[in-house]
Amino acid sequence: MPTLPYSKTHVPEVPIEVDSESGVWSTNGLPMLYVPRHFFINNHTAVEEALGAEKYAEILYGAGYQSAYYWCEKESETHGLQGAEVFEHYMKRLSQRGWGQFVIESLDVSEGRAKVRLHHSAFVYHYGKADRKVDYMFTGWFAGAMDQITRGIGQPIETVAVQQQSEAQTGCDYGLFEVMPRDN
Repeated sequence: MPTLPYSKTHVPEVPIEVDSESGVWSTNGLPMLYVPRHFFINNHTAVEEALGAEKYAEILYGAGYQSAYYWCEKESETHGLQGAEVFEHYMKRLSQRGWGQFVIESLDVSEGRAKVRLHHSAFVYHYGKADRKVDYMFTGWFAGAMDQITRGIGQPIETVAVQQQSEAQTGCDYGLFEVMPRDN
């Protein structure tokens, strides 16, 4: 069903398959979970309160890195993508799946560098103007994606990602993340 010019909504652009026997949802062969945003954010907030935002961000960085690396590897194989195409596809899918709207400001895979702007973050919808960086969950995702992509083109560069700002901070209209080579 096409989106009408005046429509504020549209059908999902992510292919979803549901196994009739098990009820497992999948996209491009990867099992998925479909949960309400408040359910996920409430769990996120509870863990953040228990551990503290800094410790939780550290844990999420490693877990997110591994997950993004795996996802990019599988999507690259599934769609025959490589290099910048994989990163662009990843940002598109994150945006289509409700995490926020991710816009690539700059991307140089050969140098292991990227800048990604984030609007409409699911975390900012929950926290509002909390005057702190609330989108830290995404940070490891960008480094994991970049490292998988550079290895995939035979130019392995170990990267690190940092969040420069969040839309939740006073005076900021969007989040901003930067990926760069790790200093060894």
